Amino acid sequence: MTLKTVGKSIIRVDAYSKVTGKALYPQDIYLDDMLYAKTLRSKVPHANIKIDTREAERQEGVVRIFTHKDVPLNEHGVVLKDHNVFAADKVRQIGAPIAFVVGESEEACINGMNKIKVEYEELPGVFDPLEAMKEGSPKVHGQSNIIYHYKLRCGDIEEGFKNCVAIAENTYTTHMQDHAFLQPEAGISYMEEDGTLVVAVATQYPHYDREEIARTLKLEEEKVKVINTNVGGAFGAREDITIQIHLALAALTLNRPVKVVFGREESFQAHSKRHPMVMKYKTGADKDGYLQAMEAEIVGDSGAYCSWAMNVLRKAGVHATGPYHIPNVKVDSYAVYTNNPFTGAMRGFGATQIPNAAEQQMDILAEKLGISPFEIRQKNIFKTGSKTATGQVLLESVPLDRCLEELVKRYDEFLKLKNVVDETIEEGVL
Repeated sequence: MTLKTVGKSIIRVDAYSKVTGKALYPQDIYLDDMLYAKTLRSKVPHANIKIDTREAERQEGVVRIFTHKDVPLNEHGVVLKDHNVFAADKVRQIGAPIAFVVGESEEACINGMNKIKVEYEELPGVFDPLEAMKEGSPKVHGQSNIIYHYKLRCGDIEEGFKNCVAIAENTYTTHMQDHAFLQPEAGISYMEEDGTLVVAVATQYPHYDREEIARTLKLEEEKVKVINTNVGGAFGAREDITIQIHLALAALTLNRPVKVVFGREESFQAHSKRHPMVMKYKTGADKDGYLQAMEAEIVGDSGAYCSWAMNVLRKAGVHATGPYHIPNVKVDSYAVYTNNPFTGAMRGFGATQIPNAAEQQMDILAEKLGISPFEIRQKNIFKTGSKTATGQVLLESVPLDRCLEELVKRYDEFLKLKNVVDETIEEGVL
């Protein structure tokens, strides 16, 4: 069978417009009679709030200020509906949206935003996911900060460790990370003549955006259209709602086009981050270097909202063994609320953080056993026919042996080159 695209170099349909600068991004769109908007965001991580917009509404050029009172259903979220469109009586992280100021110019919006009075009654916050799991910690939502607990059990973990002569036991941490895409969030919303509400935005999920807009504004989905413009980078951060509902609400209410463009600082505050994780590992191998047991506890900081935390921490648990066959495995992974910026989708979905722990464990075991880091990996990597700790049998696409062989080859070449350079330095030539 002849394939049209697989294995061939295909010209991207948007390549020419992007390299020539002709590609249209949402911040490039201007419509007649267009209004501008700015979002007022929380300055504290955890507080009860009261909002007074009366003085702000009297500012010249301010057309309307939207708050939680204007939203028919003030909740959204990709898995749990734990986000507010606008904070009502409480904020749970710095940057939480409180009000949306719409005006005839950006300057009018800024002037109006500066006149909004927000009274903060600060509450104790929790910023460490391990502390957040404790019974007496401040609660972000409801009665528990634990959103999700994934369990993986395979074999007999106690018996497995009895067969080990070398054990590595350590705790590893990874930090929060922003996607830092080139294009900060921007969008425009307007009404078509037939009453269709349109939101033009750079997004990864136009179908989910449409569903969320319709649900929160109590509209039929058929009356909402989401146009996905050119996207200036995303990497997961454009999966959660940021500006879509705010814009839709304003355009629907005012029947005029409304546009918003974030600066970099606001973009940092508004969208999700990569989950920081605390990974407690215990891994053991027998005298020949074969892995026998691994026990891991993984705690992911979800920040103030759930977003994709369940999926991310489940995937972290599934991949906790790394690409290695281990007959006895016990994994517990947790997603936990804190008052930190919320975390969500980012390249790898939890599988990215895990190698920081799993691979360092392998190096430590190799050193304890007196074998090379390559040898211990060659003995334990998945091969075609291997069975993972979750019970999956790998029937194809398991080229780890070839990858390691190539790595050893390149490493040997590096060492030879390094020796030549070292000798040259010793001889005083360099």
